[in-house]
Amino acid sequence: MLFLSTIVSAQEVFNLYPDEIPNSKASALKETGEDVIRNVSHPTLAYFKPNPEKANGTAIIIIPGGGYGVVVYEGEGVTNAKILAENGIAAFVLKYRLPDDQIMVDKKIGPLQDAQQAIKFVRENAAKFSLSKGKIGIMGFSAGGHLASTAATHFDTSYISNPKNTSLRPDFQILVYPVISMTDSLTHLGSRDALLGENPGSEDVKLYSNELKVTGNTPPAYLTHTADDKLVDVNNTIAYFQSLRLNNVDVEMHIYPRGGHGFIFQRKGWINPLLDWLKMNSYMK
Repeated sequence: MLFLSTIVSAQEVFNLYPDEIPNSKASALKETGEDVIRNVSHPTLAYFKPNPEKANGTAIIIIPGGGYGVVVYEGEGVTNAKILAENGIAAFVLKYRLPDDQIMVDKKIGPLQDAQQAIKFVRENAAKFSLSKGKIGIMGFSAGGHLASTAATHFDTSYISNPKNTSLRPDFQILVYPVISMTDSLTHLGSRDALLGENPGSEDVKLYSNELKVTGNTPPAYLTHTADDKLVDVNNTIAYFQSLRLNNVDVEMHIYPRGGHGFIFQRKGWINPLLDWLKMNSYMK
């Protein structure tokens, strides 16, 4: 595992893939930014060690948003990783590849490959991090919520090398103002255009509309959004809630009347109900 000295406060930052990065091709694109990152071609996973007095073996992989065009790494990733770590949860911030024909053979699956690899990495190294293999969750914001919900509904298909047949199913999912659907009536068009192209085929739209992919084996979920979100329609979250409920999957939903998209940057107490949910489900002391 290669240590990279790139992120202050993270105990370690790992290259996500030990050898060759799958589904990649040579490109002159260069990664830029620190707080908001563009042109990611070498995905990483930053580890924030949990408070040892509160740790109980739970890990959460955090997927920041950014419309599949940037990664809001600091604001949605690192900031929340520190809160979770202080509360005893091992937090891993995923810097994932953004869909781009210049760096990928198939841009539709690139982000999902990185999310699956992150789950695989954490689960296979659970002993190293003093984690329970059955307490590995995923948390996504905005388009990162789409990626997290894709990982939570497409885990039966492995898009990465997985010789040990490690489970790619997250044990729980936390989605914050998420893009869920690729359908015309619900989707965030910028995210869909970036992932699927400006004129996606109907099969791709169905495949990546995650409200249509829920089964009884989909992980339990915590969902939160605002009713006045003008960027990502709250009906994304409501549709996902309904699919989870109808498939008898445990789900809790919090919808605030106001706050708009990215409400976590103004509503500082937003995370408290989530921490309560984690405690209630034995993911926190």
